[in-house]
Amino acid sequence: MSTKGNIDALELSQLPPTAVVTIPTTITVHLGRPDEEAENITVPYLDYIKNVGSSELYPTWPEDALRANIHAITSIAMNRIYTEWYRARGYDFDITNSTQYDQAFVPGRGIFDTIGNIADEIFTQYIVREGQLQPLFAQFCDGRVSQCNGLHQWGTVDLAEAGYTPIEILRYYYGEDINIVTDAPVGYVGASYPGEPLALSDSSIAVLIVQFELDRIRLNYPGLPPIQQISGYFDESTEAAVREFQRVFNLPVTGVVDQATWYMIRNIYIAVTKLAELTAQGVTLAQLTGVTLETYLEGDIRPRVDLIQYALNVLSAYYPTIEGVAITGVFDEQTRQDVIAFQETLNLEPTGVVDSETFEAMTSALFGILDSLPPEAVYLPTMRWPGIVFYPGDESPNIYIIQEMLSYISLTIPAIPYIEPNGVLDAATEQAVRAFQGAQGLEPTGIINEETWNSITEVYRQQRFGTVSGIPPV
Repeated sequence: MSTKGNIDALELSQLPPTAVVTIPTTITVHLGRPDEEAENITVPYLDYIKNVGSSELYPTWPEDALRANIHAITSIAMNRIYTEWYRARGYDFDITNSTQYDQAFVPGRGIFDTIGNIADEIFTQYIVREGQLQPLFAQFCDGRVSQCNGLHQWGTVDLAEAGYTPIEILRYYYGEDINIVTDAPVGYVGASYPGEPLALSDSSIAVLIVQFELDRIRLNYPGLPPIQQISGYFDESTEAAVREFQRVFNLPVTGVVDQATWYMIRNIYIAVTKLAELTAQGVTLAQLTGVTLETYLEGDIRPRVDLIQYALNVLSAYYPTIEGVAITGVFDEQTRQDVIAFQETLNLEPTGVVDSETFEAMTSALFGILDSLPPEAVYLPTMRWPGIVFYPGDESPNIYIIQEMLSYISLTIPAIPYIEPNGVLDAATEQAVRAFQGAQGLEPTGIINEETWNSITEVYRQQRFGTVSGIPPV
């Protein structure tokens, strides 16, 4: 029997931020049915998983059965949080303890050691259907007293005793297209509403989410006008779609996505896609990455944001319209405003979205400046490994940055040949990389992987800045 089925953690880390689900530190539980007047309590998320597991499962069950069941418990909780199933309906909690709607939670109950230990190990994992983003609402029942179209808890015992692994048990009940995401990040998970209304000319990941959801809603409500381009830029067609949505659902017709409109869109989107059902039809990974793979928006945290902010800083010394930004790796509002200023300066559409055209123009302008300077006059910040292994013949702005670093390093390490940066891992660059790797005790492959990238960056910073904090401007 195959145990394959986990999504590699490295692959997860390279997804657009909208595709990465964060494990919350806490969860708010309503102690009753959704419409029943009852207390809400906020507890640590891990404690919640242990409590539900100890309330739903028997600690003497086979370990593989317990693991499959705890995966289901975790995924139900994550689905409720990710889809904002209750909060989108105006409730101030994430999940109930009613088994009619969710899963059992008993305040103050004891935790079984066996279940607690497994939960400690796998609480950062959840089930997804292949190609989907949201955690699966992994419906389950005991399989004896109650029946359901999902996992049968007692049935998992029989399967585990027959030699099934946890992933095989889950696929037995939910289908062969089930995978388990591993090592998801843990952090604060607040309400999805971005905090400020979204309006014409805004651009951000939040705008992208609204566009995706309205586009899907339109399949069920064809009277909504189409959005011309789902890009994260709030254009006039997006405004028209928002206005019509507000009219249909009896909201003030402003064309602005305020908090009420945001959650109504979320509510209708969840309803039409049945995100919390076994047959989830949410936004697919392919749809999302098709837009965001080469596009960067406010809220983005991928490694290329470092390069974008560095480019804006350098360009601000040459273009008075660009202010420059702190190199934080977070695409914030100031970065967006600087991108707009750059786009206006080069007569590009001022969207604040770094698409392939803007990025190419930005890096072309940056490298034109750096080409005119000797290595000792260029000051590069620490840039995170972009998550790509570069092989001989590859071409990338990231290779240009590595070439700049190697050019400076060669000034103090004669064994490393000097190279002219051109953004191509050509024969000369490959030779320099091999020489660097040999000098650092790395395997001299000429390939720039994460270890080589980080080593070059560390040596460059040691030689360039020593103990100096901060990065002087170019």
